[in-house]
Formats: sequence, structure tokens, C-alpha cells
Amino acid sequence: MKRRLFTTGLVAVAFSVTANAQKGGTVTAGPPANPNAEQASGVGKYANFDQTMSHQRGSVYFQGKVAVAGGELPWDAVSVVVICNGVTRYDTRTDPKGMFKIEAAPANSEVAAIKSDSSRPTPTQLTGCDVSAQLQGFTSSKLTIINGNLMDNPDIGTITLSVDERATGSAISPTTASAPKDALKSFDKARAEAMSNHPDSAQHDLEKAVKADPQFAEAWYQLGKLEQATKPQDAMNAFAKAEAADPKFIPAYEQAAAVAATQKKWQDVVDATDHALKLDPAGTPQLWYLNAAGNYNLGHADVAETSARTSLAMDPSHEAPNTEQLLAVMLAARRDYPGALEHLRNCLTYMPPGPNADMIKQQVAQLEKIVTKASK
Repeated sequence: MKRRLFTTGLVAVAFSVTANAQKGGTVTAGPPANPNAEQASGVGKYANFDQTMSHQRGSVYFQGKVAVAGGELPWDAVSVVVICNGVTRYDTRTDPKGMFKIEAAPANSEVAAIKSDSSRPTPTQLTGCDVSAQLQGFTSSKLTIINGNLMDNPDIGTITLSVDERATGSAISPTTASAPKDALKSFDKARAEAMSNHPDSAQHDLEKAVKADPQFAEAWYQLGKLEQATKPQDAMNAFAKAEAADPKFIPAYEQAAAVAATQKKWQDVVDATDHALKLDPAGTPQLWYLNAAGNYNLGHADVAETSARTSLAMDPSHEAPNTEQLLAVMLAARRDYPGALEHLRNCLTYMPPGPNADMIKQQVAQLEKIVTKASK
């Protein structure tokens, strides 16, 4: 009975799809023990290491910008990832102007004691890594973090997104470019109002935009996002109209899946996420998480675990904050208690204080007893 209570309580946390994303990271190995050519040159991951370390006193960050070749950025934030040796080590998002910041943990110093943040990579661990943007239907240029960014100029440059002619789906709908002037005017006004935290005014102008052009997919999508917290059924209707106006517009399917998950309509969740993943097999952390939650509730445990692990691997900053809890539920259900315990302990390293963290601590304590008893 205790084990049943454990998984039941944890499911309540893991299937909460409206929690705010938390920032985190993964730490890799530090600099080499012995000096080499890299440390004496300006090239390589540990180039000028001693000189670099002497400049680190406190928070360190890199910054840059994302732009779309021949077009404008979407209303939604664009994901930016840092990849080191083929592994995603950090992810963040752009602001409304396309700017992004990569915050690195300060390194320890013998001169000034600094409390290390183990949830974020250090600057030297990011040196030599590639930075690119991720937007469905687009290819991205790459930037490389160099030591000059640590010591002189934190600006790493501009990432350019270009339309991928081979893509079957996109995060930007062609119905926007073809919308009439009055509809575009209302859409742009709504965007400015939303960014100024005036959602009611933004909703009013989005309603004007879709009235002027009923085939305006992005306007329907943004209208649905504004309605989903208070009027989920109206939001679902808006997402359906966005999908009908442009069947290749991926964000509408992801957002429809999120609303369906809050209503526990798990088949709808799987249908929407499966469709989105056919349009964009790479997916997003949230899309893979929703796919995992839907499949798990429908009894497709193997598919669900694969989707959850895919989400977790591409999401070091935990944009989809409940993936690791869901994975722990799956492992506990098949009696892999040590594996579940490991994931729950990791959750506590990035989860903010509150009811969810308190419940996870309780589940950790229960699992520790189970694992200890089994080892005797």
C-alpha cells in the first residue's frame, strides 16, 4: 500500500503541466591537470586557462542575438542551445527583441571565495562549445564561445535563422505574410500590448485580426494562448482554427496538447503530439514531455519512457520542469526504485521551495527506506 501511495502522490506532481520552467544545467569535467598547448594559445577549450581564471570574480555571462534572414522573429521566444561535444549543456530563450543571455556559474577562486552553483556549467566548461537557435522549420547558423568572450567582450554575435525548404512543418505560418494589412496591423498591435502586459487589449485586437482574416493561423494561435488559462474550450477552438488554416503550423498542435493534458484527455494529447512530431521529428522538450505523459496514461509505458528520456536529454535547464518526476514514476512502477530515487534527488537540485518540493522530499524519504531494505 505504501508503494501505491508513493506512485499515486508522485503522479499528481509529475502530471502538473502548468508549472513554470526552472533554470538548471549539467556540469562536465574541469580543465586538464597538466598544462598543454591549448593553455598557452588562444585556441581550444582550455586556451589561456590561467589568464581566464584570473578574470572570473562573480557571475559570468555571454550574450547574443537571434535574427531571421529576410523576415521577422516569431511572437514566441526562440530557444537557444549550447552544445558541447554533441551534448546539450545549456538552453535559454530570447527576449522580445531576439536577445539572449547564457549565465555561467562563477569559478572558485583562491583569492575570493565564491559559492559555486552546481546546477550551471562554469565559463571554461562552455568555452569551445557551439551556440545555435532552434525554431521549427528553420536552420540555424552556429557561433562558438571563445576565451575572448570571457575576458574582453561577452557578446558572441548574431545567430541567423534561415527557412529550411525541406521542412514539412514550421513555427511561422505563411498565412501571416499573406494576411491583409488591417489584420496585420491588429496583430502587431496585439503583440505590443501583450509584451506590455495588457492581455485584455491584446485579445481584443487578435479578435479583430481573425475577423479581418479568418485564415490567419498565427493570430488564432496567439488568441488561444491568451484564452487557455481562463477559457480552455475557447482556446481549443482557436487552436483548431489555427490548425485548419495552416495544417503545417506546429505550435498550434503543441499548445492544444498542453490544454488537453490539463483536461486529462490523454488520447487527444497523444494525437496532437504525434502529429507535431511527424511535422518536426526533432520536437521540443515540452512536446516530448506531453507525448510521454499521454502515452503513459494510455498504458504505453515503453513509448512513454523513450519520450521522457528524449525530453530530459535535450532540456538541461528544465524548460519542461516535470519530465524527471514523470520518469521517476515510470521507474518506480516497474520496481526500479534506485533509478527513481536518483531522478527524484536530482529534481530537488533545481526545484524551488514549495508544496511540490515538499512532496518530492517525502517521496525521496519513502524510496530511501525501500532501497535500504532491499539492499539488506
